[in-house]
Amino acid sequence: MKSTVVPLLAAAVVAASASAEENAQDQGVILEEIIVTAHPLSGEGLSQSSKVLQGVELDRKRATNIGETLAREPGIHSAQFGNAVGRPVIHGLGGPRVRVMEDRIDTLDVSVTSADHAVSVEPFIADRVEVLKGPSTLLYGSGAIGGVVDVHTGRIPHARAETISGAVETRYNDNTEGNSTAAELNGGVGGFAWHLDYTRKDGNDYEIPGFAESSRLRALEAAEEEEHEDEDHDEEEHDEDHEHEEEVRDVLPGSEFESESFAIGGSFVGDWGFVGLSVSQFEADYGLPGGHSHGHEEGHDEEHEGEEDHEDEEEHDHEEEVEGNPLLELEQTRVDFELGVENPFANFTSLNVRLGYNDYEHQEIEPNGEVATRFENEAWELRAELVYEQADWTGAFGFQHLDREFSAVGEEAFVPPVDTQQTGVFWVGEKDFGNFSLETGARLGRVEHDPQAGGSEDFNTYALSVGFVIPWSDALSLGVVADYSSRAPVGEELFSNGAHLATNAFEIGDRSLDNERAMNLAATLRFDSDRWDGAVTAYYTRFADFIYEQATGEEEDELPVFQFRQDDATFFGVDAELDVELVAWQGGSLGASVMFDFVDADVDARGQEYLPRISPLRYGAGLHARFGILDVGVEYLRVTEQDDVSPNELKTDAYDDLRVYADAAFQFDNATLTVFVNGTNLTDDEQRKHTSFIKDFAPAPGRAVEAGLRLRF
Repeated sequence: MKSTVVPLLAAAVVAASASAEENAQDQGVILEEIIVTAHPLSGEGLSQSSKVLQGVELDRKRATNIGETLAREPGIHSAQFGNAVGRPVIHGLGGPRVRVMEDRIDTLDVSVTSADHAVSVEPFIADRVEVLKGPSTLLYGSGAIGGVVDVHTGRIPHARAETISGAVETRYNDNTEGNSTAAELNGGVGGFAWHLDYTRKDGNDYEIPGFAESSRLRALEAAEEEEHEDEDHDEEEHDEDHEHEEEVRDVLPGSEFESESFAIGGSFVGDWGFVGLSVSQFEADYGLPGGHSHGHEEGHDEEHEGEEDHEDEEEHDHEEEVEGNPLLELEQTRVDFELGVENPFANFTSLNVRLGYNDYEHQEIEPNGEVATRFENEAWELRAELVYEQADWTGAFGFQHLDREFSAVGEEAFVPPVDTQQTGVFWVGEKDFGNFSLETGARLGRVEHDPQAGGSEDFNTYALSVGFVIPWSDALSLGVVADYSSRAPVGEELFSNGAHLATNAFEIGDRSLDNERAMNLAATLRFDSDRWDGAVTAYYTRFADFIYEQATGEEEDELPVFQFRQDDATFFGVDAELDVELVAWQGGSLGASVMFDFVDADVDARGQEYLPRISPLRYGAGLHARFGILDVGVEYLRVTEQDDVSPNELKTDAYDDLRVYADAAFQFDNATLTVFVNGTNLTDDEQRKHTSFIKDFAPAPGRAVEAGLRLRF
């Protein structure tokens, strides 16, 4: 990997979020509480379902990508694509419907363009991860019709730092023989606060329990071979090819990865607020596992076979030597600016302005070293919020604008270059009526896509919401929310038209797509006491003109055709979690946890009842114990079979996921050293995630044991 990252910090990760927040509280910096949270009203308890991962819980769940970090949370799955790529799926909705942010600004990458593109946010430097489940279009635009994941990094400090603080972590994974190292330092002089962080991760192709291809896919391929027995082909050669495919087992080719990131940030902090800037760089090289077919290229060569006298034998030998999986090389440089002002005007408690700019590019490289496609994305987002308290109302007025210049050039440029602008204004407010709190808001937005070829496409988006939080007791509350939201189609849904080998698909967009509109009703029951902690959420969403990508059963360039289309759809689901302390003693305790989630997604389309890649029902339980400095736990998750599939989609089998962890924390004067070990998929089950575009070509990793050290100071 080409690197411009300063390796000096490799010796000095993972964020010291707790210490940073404590410093801010000690100094009475009220502004931080407003601008750090993903929702300006979250301090009072949201009517919609939400989740926050931080501290020890986040440390135990960190993974190589943000999707896998959140994948065991109720209502959240991962659209896995090997080890390096995993985008969150919330309540059955993923892709452009879930907005992933870094410090309340979009990641500004191209992860929504395709399932094989990584989210450029780094979980190992996260102080805290906040998730809003369900429509969040009021605050974050039409792309957040499914939910929001906000990764807080602390790269722009919000408070003075009187001492040096930070963390260092290193871990080793026996499945991939991979290492992860992460480090963070925070400090300051007077009114100036600074931040540094560094990460490096790598891993070889991971081990899997069995074949790379699913049993259903192999059976389908065998049946297709039998159908073509009588055709004029060399049957023996086909049998040998099929045998070769079946031999791909035990290790998943193309699942190797390597990444590195670096960031430096600083702020000037005063009684009036703060102003800060950060610069970060992220680089990654990773393989693209799955059923990559180069049949259309071979066909192209055959068409021109007659134009050549003969095929050069050396070239043929070279082609045989370079068989393998494509590689993706990613580089981005990001600059962030933030201004926070306390009490800027009468009745207004804070002003926050965020500006992010990202220069992103990646190239997809064939096994022979040739660059097949180059993706470039230059984007910036401006966001401003003015929080007020007036006439018993607390709320925020906001403005948001995103500008994106995207291009893809090469043989897999299935999407033409397109410029996109998104602009929105919004208001959210809350009022306490004693027996209940009212939350409401509205948003107006406009989205414009201007492709290189053809005319532009413009969309107006709207969102309205009303919710109630009813506190039944100190430990029990009910949140109910009803909202209307609309989402403009993204450029990929409108303009795609070409072969995309990474996903083994020929993707076709539709310029006639209209706004996707949704009516949503959700209720969340929360309970929090000395011994009990949990939440249950039920939701019902009715979509008009839901946009989805459907396999048509046809082929183009020897690839299955996937067409973007619109039909009405209905989503209904429930997710729940409960933690309970069973018994406590001096210096220790024993607790239990349970979780459950499911979503039913139906579509009103001729000859079709279900939508593709909908997450299956899951349930799980765990036991957790603390003995002095030692924390141990065992967790079991059952993922059931998904047989509610769309046409031309294969079912996935049920599987078990057994995990254990053990942490030993040694306390020193101003530091804590934690030694930890985590075991995942200990039953070595074949795990195929139905939300994955390549589930039938690439299962999740098999049994793995990960061990490491973490020092906080």
